[in-house]
Amino acid sequence: CMANTLPNLKHHIENNKKPYFTDVHNLPCIEKLVCTVEESPEPISTVIHGTIPGWIRGSFLRNGPGKFEIGKHNFNHWFDGMALLHQFKIEDGQVTYRSRFLDSDCYRENREHERIVVSEFGTVAMPDPCRNVFQRFVSRFEVPKATDNASVSFVKYKGDYYVSTETNFMHKIDPETLQATKKVDWSNFIAVNGATAHPHTEPNGTTYNMGNSYTSKGAFYNIIRVPPEKSSTADTLEGASVVCSIPSADKAKPSYYHSFAMTENYIVFIEQPIKMDLLKILTGKMRRKGINEGIYWDPKHDTIFHLINKHTGKPNPMKYHTKPLSTFHQINAFEENGFLVIDMCCSDDGNAINNYLIQNLRKSGAALDEVYNTMSRIVPRRFVLPLNVDKVTPRGINLNTWPHSPASAIKTAKNKVVCTHEDLYGDELLEYGGIEFPQINYSKCNTHPYRYFYGCGFRHLVGDSLIKMDLHDKRIKVWQKPGFYPSEPVFVPSPDSTQEDDGIILSVVITPNKVGYTNFFQLLTVVTCSLVFV
Repeated sequence: CMANTLPNLKHHIENNKKPYFTDVHNLPCIEKLVCTVEESPEPISTVIHGTIPGWIRGSFLRNGPGKFEIGKHNFNHWFDGMALLHQFKIEDGQVTYRSRFLDSDCYRENREHERIVVSEFGTVAMPDPCRNVFQRFVSRFEVPKATDNASVSFVKYKGDYYVSTETNFMHKIDPETLQATKKVDWSNFIAVNGATAHPHTEPNGTTYNMGNSYTSKGAFYNIIRVPPEKSSTADTLEGASVVCSIPSADKAKPSYYHSFAMTENYIVFIEQPIKMDLLKILTGKMRRKGINEGIYWDPKHDTIFHLINKHTGKPNPMKYHTKPLSTFHQINAFEENGFLVIDMCCSDDGNAINNYLIQNLRKSGAALDEVYNTMSRIVPRRFVLPLNVDKVTPRGINLNTWPHSPASAIKTAKNKVVCTHEDLYGDELLEYGGIEFPQINYSKCNTHPYRYFYGCGFRHLVGDSLIKMDLHDKRIKVWQKPGFYPSEPVFVPSPDSTQEDDGIILSVVITPNKVGYTNFFQLLTVVTCSLVFV
């Protein structure tokens, strides 16, 4: 139970302490959310409460960390846990469940040596105890190899399923057995160091993604295109190409990004002031510091929207600036009447990524409350970017004449437009801690005007409710049960649906403190038309 929530509490700093954004007390402990669980590689039956519509047939695939220690050594960050793949197979109103740890190189090496031998985002690999003191010292200067612990998401390229993280490695997965069948390295096909775990796909199967490259001229953000079809059955990323390379505003300190947006004609990259200090990251092994120690929030810089034409690969010469903000997930983007509209889940503070240390997630009482209260809430915002801006466009006036949003866009220099946002929420959303992990009716609405999106409410460090947002009146509908922690909702449209929200929501809910559960993953109870989401 949460009490004394003050959603409108102003950001304040006292005695050089961390800023406080809320005043929440008595958060329940969630330490069991970051405990290692056993895999279940053989299908097991489940108990169904309610009725699952008979038209739902297929496998609901999920991915995330499931092992948080190797031998006597613990991982430090939530992102570091070894990938555990989940399959909920739904057929004829019944569900079977299986899970399997990803058979990655780092997973095998860690288990073989019974210690952490491959560094992760927040954990530095342990030195080999069999080496002498000099060898262990010299090993600190070796370039750390990238992890292949693909623990973020399932993605699809050319009809095949992969699990992905943000390094240059993915693993091709058999969706029936969850077994890894092939390790794929992006750098074997194009000159990038990694790619996001959130690509965008067009109706014909063409897939776009983004990845960084680091050269003697500095860091670049690269737009990647993967063709929709294979030239042979063995194809993976063959034919992938770099559509455009965008130089980082700071050559040695590029921005961190987790995803990007796409419209019918543009890729939209948001260069935010969450910075990656490349020198610190490269010397992290020597200093015994994780990659996360080299990522920091620098609000002295604006947030910049870069627009790249998908067809020509040319960046729009106009740069759209707004105040410093952080965004991990965009909701949707579309073009209408000469404007590009982009909706995002945003925060006014970019320190959240370094708050998800295992030690923080295992806190309780006042210590846990403090971690939560020093994290800025994430809320949905809309920006309206005018596309028809050139050298003769007047300065100093609001160029947003799109009638559906009060957001502003003012040209202030030759190639600069300064934008302010529209809030896409009311006070009711703040009662549920804001919203993250947004999802839409992707097949129908991606790159098009839309009305609804779905996400997790955050009255805890992790999502503790499911929320449906109606953008027409900025009202919400909520599913919530005490002690239930849902994951990212996935919208599945009903057969022959005509309405945007005609369908169901699938989410995996974790019940860490429920007595009698040995495996904390279960299918969301009764995701049917009786819920508020349809």
